[in-house]
Amino acid sequence: MLARFHPTAARPFFVRRFTATLLTLSIGFAAVGANAPAHAEGQIRIAEQFGIVYLLLNVARDQQFIEKEGHKQGLDIKVDWLKLSGGAAVNDALLSGAVDIAGAGVGPLLTIWDRTRGKQNVKGVASLGNLPYYLVSNDPNVKTIADFTEKDRIALPAVNVSVQSRVLQYAAAKRWGDKDYNRLDKFTQALPHPDAAAAIIAGGTEINAHFGNPPFQEQELAGNPKAHIVLNSYDVLGGPSSATVLYATEKFRAGNPKTYRAFVDALADAARFVTANPDAAADIYIRVNQSKIDRKLLLEIIKNPQVQFRIAPQNTFGLAQFMYRVGAIRNQPASWKDYFFDDPATAAGS
Repeated sequence: MLARFHPTAARPFFVRRFTATLLTLSIGFAAVGANAPAHAEGQIRIAEQFGIVYLLLNVARDQQFIEKEGHKQGLDIKVDWLKLSGGAAVNDALLSGAVDIAGAGVGPLLTIWDRTRGKQNVKGVASLGNLPYYLVSNDPNVKTIADFTEKDRIALPAVNVSVQSRVLQYAAAKRWGDKDYNRLDKFTQALPHPDAAAAIIAGGTEINAHFGNPPFQEQELAGNPKAHIVLNSYDVLGGPSSATVLYATEKFRAGNPKTYRAFVDALADAARFVTANPDAAADIYIRVNQSKIDRKLLLEIIKNPQVQFRIAPQNTFGLAQFMYRVGAIRNQPASWKDYFFDDPATAAGS
């Protein structure tokens, strides 16, 4: 019989304490964020999550690109950073007023765009790049999504909200039809990427699959000889696609035009930096995240030809159309431009 996975037992004390702190913060959003006053130009609060998909933010933070671009706008910008897990927590933080910029997958963006249309009018700001997401299993009997059964548990950051959850539903719809898009939902379980990776590498727990992101998926493949790829998000979405995006409310964008401009320009600076200096970017990731990841593995991920660091969104509309067809969103977007703010820096999106 498989042991029930207890994430706190698999990780060092300082990581357990950090995870507990994140949970406390997310619970507190409703209490303190709802009454958060609007602030003037020169302050920005950014919510990010775990993984290399947030490398552009790591670089912007380390190199102080936001502050430098702010100086060009005549501003001394104060930047606050908050790390959360799961699109649901990130969306709660944004709507409660606890953060100004939210970082999550395309799925959470579409969910919050749909729910706030005509109200807070949340839209995408930029992409953090194109990176493939792998559904990894350590069960040799699971070779395709059709092999999952009641005994399996698939970890992902947020059930029915995260981009991993939506891509899994999209894959199910392609295999069994739209009416069975949620066929695999009963096997999914919300778990932060670091905890899920620990379970896949260790084996012997109820968590035997994880739809993650870099570097956790690569660590799983390297750390457990039984770990293998069941599904690649690029195969579902039809090629390279924006995995993680940033979004904000219309109020923040309209009320802080110089701060917003500095932030978008800083992202473009970070994308150019990573492309030109992958080794330095790897060192920044390790430093900012206090990561123990193998540097060689990290560089392999950053230099992977399938990975492209660009801020214009790519190949997001197919998922949006799917979510509308199955009723996951009520408003039908005519194009990707409906759920992204109009900006010259992202004009080449899709």
